[in-house]
Amino acid sequence: MLIPDHLRDLLIDPRQHPRGLPHLSAASGLVRVQHRLYVVSDDELHLGVFDDIESPVDSPGPSPPLGELVRMFDGELPGDTALRKLAKPDLETLAELPPLPGCPFGALLALGSGSRPTRETGVLMALDAVGGLSGRVARIDLSALYAPLRVQFPDLNIEGAFVCSGELRLLQRGNQGDGRNACIHFDWNQAVPWLVAQSSPAPRPKAVQVIALGDIDGVGLSLTDGAALDHGAWAFCAVAENTADTFHDGACVGSVVGTVAPDGKVVQVKQLRGAPKVEGLAVTMAGSELVLTLVTDADDPDIPAQLLRVTM
Repeated sequence: MLIPDHLRDLLIDPRQHPRGLPHLSAASGLVRVQHRLYVVSDDELHLGVFDDIESPVDSPGPSPPLGELVRMFDGELPGDTALRKLAKPDLETLAELPPLPGCPFGALLALGSGSRPTRETGVLMALDAVGGLSGRVARIDLSALYAPLRVQFPDLNIEGAFVCSGELRLLQRGNQGDGRNACIHFDWNQAVPWLVAQSSPAPRPKAVQVIALGDIDGVGLSLTDGAALDHGAWAFCAVAENTADTFHDGACVGSVVGTVAPDGKVVQVKQLRGAPKVEGLAVTMAGSELVLTLVTDADDPDIPAQLLRVTM
């Protein structure tokens, strides 16, 4: 069992938060670009931007600077929890994209989960030469991309995305009603023109690999994010959340990280002590070890999302 280091809570200036909270909660996707960490929350209309740090929160020295919020959608979400759940775009995925037309330094891609018609919007945010946001933002209608996936996965719930070995890969998260987790492969060259201008048909999946993860105490593990490794392999995080569908939250009885070989075979799975509900993942290498940076979602707006780290 791996013991995560608690690097920090994702704290922000409450004057930036639409509800006046001093933190970002419900973190659901994570990308590291140079010295920055970008975080999407499934419960907000903003992107969180934080400085990357290496030392745990209880280490000597000054506290890390507060993060910033960058708006991705206009308007405001309802304050009522039930109404908010119905209205939110449910951004569960954040991926870093390589250079593409109009984005010479790459881009960030945030995706709605697709679990409801209101959750089929993506946001493409161009990066600049030093890994910051250039200011170019485009909305993407994901309905044409998700429609064929919903035929195979009626309870569609896209929770991860990354570019790997010439492919855009999306991760379908299973639940206790339909326990199938899957990695869905698209040809990157077919995806680019659709992402940039949506002037061509949405790419069709070239392969779908069902990923068997097992369970913790009888509750099936479900994918919450992934990140590319070398030669077509990838890393993942997953949680055992006791819910029967994509809409309702449930108790998290355990969480894991692991790796998958290029052929879709799960190579290793390591449980995390304390059962944090990890929903976002970024990976770096330290010699022969994988260093996994994770963000959490406690399903409570009053609890800040945490930044964790484990070595595997």
